[in-house]
Amino acid sequence: MLRPLAFGLSAIALVSLAATGLVRAQGSSFEVSGVAVDVTAKSAEAARETGWRIAQRKGWAMLARRLGAPGVGLPDATLDSIVSGIVVENEQIGPNRYIARLGVRFDRDRAAAILGVSSALTRSPPMLLLPIEWSGGAPVGFERESDWLKAWARFNTGNSAIDYVRPAGGGPDPLLLNQGQLNRRGRGWWRSILAQYGARDVVMPIVHLYRQYPGGPIIGEFQARFGPDNTPLAQFSLQVRDGDALPALLDAGVKRIDEAYQQALSAGVLRIDPSLIEPAPVAPVEVPGLDDSILGNEGQPVAEVPVTALTVQVDTPSPNALDGAQAALRGVPGVRQVSLVSLALGGVSVLRVGYQGDANGLRAALEARGWQVIAGGGALRLLRQSRIPPNIIPDTPAENATAG
Repeated sequence: MLRPLAFGLSAIALVSLAATGLVRAQGSSFEVSGVAVDVTAKSAEAARETGWRIAQRKGWAMLARRLGAPGVGLPDATLDSIVSGIVVENEQIGPNRYIARLGVRFDRDRAAAILGVSSALTRSPPMLLLPIEWSGGAPVGFERESDWLKAWARFNTGNSAIDYVRPAGGGPDPLLLNQGQLNRRGRGWWRSILAQYGARDVVMPIVHLYRQYPGGPIIGEFQARFGPDNTPLAQFSLQVRDGDALPALLDAGVKRIDEAYQQALSAGVLRIDPSLIEPAPVAPVEVPGLDDSILGNEGQPVAEVPVTALTVQVDTPSPNALDGAQAALRGVPGVRQVSLVSLALGGVSVLRVGYQGDANGLRAALEARGWQVIAGGGALRLLRQSRIPPNIIPDTPAENATAG
């Protein structure tokens, strides 16, 4: 594993592709990749330090050309203050020589101010990132740390027009974000998940890894999919010679998938599914007042029944059970609102119901529709729909039958 050497470059942070653990890329930086350096010095440390200095200067010139700004040379002290990281893509260190291909990350706001360009970037609405890796015939999402998740963690989203929302992988992430989620079409279920992560829609980059033999060539088949309907967008294949090049294979796949998403965004293909947008509340319609003169003594104003907030507990062994319970509650006359308070797949989820009446009225309405309802502890427990057994006719003789 490569380690940063103490060169006095306090503004530079080494991000090694061989480092263990997830490296979170910063979205507030400009990144320039593929900066080649070849330096000879008295020692390996001096050669590496000089190579990083040269990479900063070359990267700054490349960034200026890419943004269409005049390439103004900056002193090394100024570059140290605006460089937020050095990415080691490949390096070879000798006794007095340093050959490497590096990436340089510049602080977006400071670099834009010096170059006289805007730091704003037209981006998509927040997109929940759900990467799936197929390896050995088994899919992996956020159930455990995978090479595909590491590749997306290394990817710098600052240069992308897609606003990726990348979950950390803890808490409920393994339960909610997995291969099974790709085949679920329920919009209510998707709206609940996207609301938890602050996203508007979802993108699903998928990779299938095929190893020819242990330590041998690896073929990666990549797919770019998006939306709750798992719509395919792009597909391609890449190959490397051995297992040591797997990170490079996945990094190249991430870059091409991101380019496919950006092209789809500019073409208007990648857009928010209208069914994921929460419907706006219906404005109340003003009813003209009644003329009491034509009603006589019967024309008395009717008092409006207040809306009561009730807590309903529901057994949710599957997402379909939750959707069915919510649909049943919304179908009860007098129910004004049904919202999810806590989700527990395989356990008991909690709903908040706004009902125009009291708990006994809601219980009676649900039982009339075939549901089993238990009241207690200030809440209603909604069980699965009851099944009434068929009438069984007892095998007894009629009253007028004679014995013998």
